[in-house]
Amino acid sequence: MDEFTNNCKQINIIEMELTKINFKDTNAQKIYENYLKQIQLATKKLSKEDQQDILMELNSHIYESFQKNNDNDELSNLINALEKIGIPNQVLKPLIADRKLRQATKTFNPIYVLQALVLNISNGVIYLVFAVLYMLLFAFIFLIAAKIFYPAITGFFYKKNEFFTFGLVPFDQNNMKYEILGNWFIPITVIMAILFYLIITALLKFKIYLNTDINQLK
Repeated sequence: MDEFTNNCKQINIIEMELTKINFKDTNAQKIYENYLKQIQLATKKLSKEDQQDILMELNSHIYESFQKNNDNDELSNLINALEKIGIPNQVLKPLIADRKLRQATKTFNPIYVLQALVLNISNGVIYLVFAVLYMLLFAFIFLIAAKIFYPAITGFFYKKNEFFTFGLVPFDQNNMKYEILGNWFIPITVIMAILFYLIITALLKFKIYLNTDINQLK
């Protein structure tokens, strides 16, 4: 085992330091290198920091497995260790989904949010609900486009004690005179869309916070 420890070297992966294991057995080395590549491929949607965390964590598991089982040859020990950990693309799915969700709610990046919801859609109905809520944001985009191309029938129409509509109405000269926002309709709709997005994302962040508290109590 001392020889095994001495065969470790420092390399640079994902711009951070990782203690990479060197094997005397060339087949073991190839399998190990391929496994690291699988980890990197499975975690490529995450931030570089999260990628590195997961890579180092699994590398540590491999090393610890060698410390516990040093009776067999390197190749057998490595294969046993990797079988216990599992295939990265499968075993890391829950962790990747969780990390992506945290990244999304931390940055409020809509692309990250979409990726996080896709990864978490199978983890409960609540994530499907959030996905539907985010899809409603397209309604605001539609209204902005409608106001540009069909300004006469798009807006906030209000007639006291009779009706009010925020959106599109049938083309009617009488309806047009009840539109009260005019050119302010687009900026107000943009503000509403932004607020709606921030509120949904804040609720999603709160959901993660609750999950964390529940897991700590278990």
